[in-house]
Amino acid sequence: MAEIELSTGTIDYEDTGGPGPVLVLLHGLLMDASLWAGPVSELAADHRCVVPTLPMGAHRHPARPDADLSLPGLARLVSELLDRLDLHDVTLVGNDTGGALVQLVVRDGAARDGVVGDGAARISRIALVSCEAFDNMPPSLTGRTLALAGTLPPPLFGLVMQQMRLRPMRRAPIAFGWLTARGDAATARWVRPLLRRGATRGGIRRDTVRVLRSLRPARELLLDAPAYLPGFTGPALVVWAAEDRVMPPEHGRRLAELLPRGRLVEVADTRTLIPLDQPAELARILRDFATDP
Repeated sequence: MAEIELSTGTIDYEDTGGPGPVLVLLHGLLMDASLWAGPVSELAADHRCVVPTLPMGAHRHPARPDADLSLPGLARLVSELLDRLDLHDVTLVGNDTGGALVQLVVRDGAARDGVVGDGAARISRIALVSCEAFDNMPPSLTGRTLALAGTLPPPLFGLVMQQMRLRPMRRAPIAFGWLTARGDAATARWVRPLLRRGATRGGIRRDTVRVLRSLRPARELLLDAPAYLPGFTGPALVVWAAEDRVMPPEHGRRLAELLPRGRLVEVADTRTLIPLDQPAELARILRDFATDP
């Protein structure tokens, strides 16, 4: 992992380098860049893959106390990263809450009309992979449980999260059970920053609570998608788990219809976290999309 200092503080990110098409891949709540490890291993030979770990609960470096960790603030952080790394012609991909961030980056770009220094102007294509949309924020039982936990003070939130040490709790529908069928090793790794000892733990918990408290206000921004997504005229791909229990499949169809150059692909035998459950298939889909003229 490389590190970069942004307005919120230190951010870890993976950059595979190379001259190929640039993919920037965003994860969801209580996740880190390793969500994308499977697809990146397939794509890195002919693409430059940039995968940040955003301050959303599985990060190692606490954000600055005054950092804006609302979902709109995190979307601006993504744009800042694109600017600082001087990335061009980017395919921006988001799964789970990462897909909500992609939508909000598009929203910011529409509001600012691609002004100089706007990270959204660096994006040529977007891909939304089984993600929050419209009124599904916080999403399903999983998201509502997390949002409720986020109303607690950070120390008490940390005590509640200690249950995630146990595999049966991680596999429960209120945790990661409906999100992935095959990724328990990854989910166990993601919760460690919240559980570790020392001064860092308090900062990670504080950051996570702040993100969780921003979910309900962000719902209005996602509901406004029909006002700004049609303004994105680049190629757009919507990839959805065909029988998703957290992100309604009809939302995938609606998103593809809103985007002028949108296309929907449904993937079988997977839950929401397609990068964990079907990494090779998702890599194939993204490769075809990023190189299709």
